[in-house]
Amino acid sequence: MKPLTNAKPTAPTPSVRPALNRPPTAEERRRAQRVLLRIAVTIHVNGKGPIAGNTHTVSASGAMIILPEALPEGTKLTIENSKTGNKVEARVARAPQVTGEGSLVPVEFMTASPIFWNVFFPPSVN
Repeated sequence: MKPLTNAKPTAPTPSVRPALNRPPTAEERRRAQRVLLRIAVTIHVNGKGPIAGNTHTVSASGAMIILPEALPEGTKLTIENSKTGNKVEARVARAPQVTGEGSLVPVEFMTASPIFWNVFFPPSVN
């Protein structure tokens, strides 16, 4: 067979999955999916009385909780789901953000507790 002499050089074809050619976004790096869900919770911290709050978002590994006061990063606490009465040990993952609603306190569970919120979290697609 004779080689084609009139053939134009072909440009590289773009990737069908361009996300593989760039660093992952913050959302793609998350350990677990987040769900906007307002659940009444009571926070128990040693040396303080119970603190009433609500979740802003929940995940299989923790939550963002709206509290009337900020808690410092690293604070160990117990989250009580006011609806079920279930409790789980957690810690403040990073410094809270203050908003008009109160302090947004990011907490992560000390041990995996994917069913604590009574929500089904599909497996990550990353």
